[in-house]
Amino acid sequence: MLSVGDKLPNFTLSVQQGISALPGGETIDLATHAPGKWKILFFWPKDFTFICPTEIIGYGDLAEDFADRDTVLIGGSTDSDFVHFAWRKADERLAKCDFPWIADNKHELTRALGILDKDAGVALRATFIVDPEGVIQHITVNGLNVGRNPAETLRILDALQTDELCPCNWKEGDDVLQPMAEAA
Repeated sequence: MLSVGDKLPNFTLSVQQGISALPGGETIDLATHAPGKWKILFFWPKDFTFICPTEIIGYGDLAEDFADRDTVLIGGSTDSDFVHFAWRKADERLAKCDFPWIADNKHELTRALGILDKDAGVALRATFIVDPEGVIQHITVNGLNVGRNPAETLRILDALQTDELCPCNWKEGDDVLQPMAEAA
């Protein structure tokens, strides 16, 4: 599995966004998408399931907060772009989550990231916070049965963007740590 400090792998993958037309071969290039911005790259196991929509909608509800921090959302699973499209069409709450959904049905990116569940053959619930230079700054990975907290991702992004020492449970507006200078 990749770790903090590693570069996000450079992949061009099928992507689905919106519900105005059937997927038409659109792709996303992770190296060139949203240059100069932070990226939240998060994966869910399967479309048309139970926990996954709660997470996607949770990120969608915070999309403006992420945008205010010069950050783009990119979701993804091992389903195809057509399955993504059908799921968005079937659920108006998901249709409102207007950010790209990677279709990693060949498991290329999930394998490269080290987040492909060996038994189920689907992505684990993984979240990557990637800085504007393409360097992974934070990773969380949950098992298939436990959803994640998008507000916690936002909190960690805020802390990373301070470029300061942030204590446990730090929130935007809280004091950062100021270590005392070493005694001479």
